[in-house]
Amino acid sequence: MSDKKCCHEEEKTKERSEKEYKDLINRLSRIEGQVRGVKNMIESDAYCTDILVQVSAVTAALNSFNKVLLSNHIKTCVADNIKNGNDEVVDELVNVLAKLMR
Repeated sequence: MSDKKCCHEEEKTKERSEKEYKDLINRLSRIEGQVRGVKNMIESDAYCTDILVQVSAVTAALNSFNKVLLSNHIKTCVADNIKNGNDEVVDELVNVLAKLMR
């Protein structure tokens, strides 16, 4: 890793690689399309269980997005902060995990 920090704790920002950025944006674009599809189903009076199945697919896609983002966060920001002696990042991670598990 270069000397350039990927995570800026004081600003709460992160510099992502082009690959990571494209992957996250592509996932969000697919999710956005799925949500539009659910909206279209409502507008066209689709059967409830068909809509529920599609909503389940959206939920699974969002969970997958969260897993990728969380993994990237742990491997970069959390690991870098711990290496630099900032153990407070562990408390932040625990709080985020608690929110994700609600």
